[in-house]
Amino acid sequence: QVQLVESGGGLVQAGGSLRLSCVASGQLFMINVMRWYRQAPGKQRELVASITTHGNTNYTDSVKGRFTISRDDAKNTMYLQMNSLKPEDTGVYYCNADGFHSTYGDVYAGDYWGQGTQVSVSS
Repeated sequence: QVQLVESGGGLVQAGGSLRLSCVASGQLFMINVMRWYRQAPGKQRELVASITTHGNTNYTDSVKGRFTISRDDAKNTMYLQMNSLKPEDTGVYYCNADGFHSTYGDVYAGDYWGQGTQVSVSS
């Protein structure tokens, strides 16, 4: 099927920056919307940002002006540039995509998730 692999997480001081990447591979046929979610300890997973195939973006209010989502379809890769990080940005960041994959010549719709990458922001 399709695999999503995130990278770029780590520990950073408040005010610092990180750049997350998500690479899609496998029997990929087409990817539509790509998204970044995050889950803080003891909290529900929340949608952070999304980007369509046309490059239209949306952000949750708490990250507007600080985070930038982008994608490079030639590389099947999505990015999240995170600047001015705050301790409340701490959590596991997950890559998500909906699209289609091919199996034995047939095409199927799917909703794909990565395994997550930890982002920790110290005060």
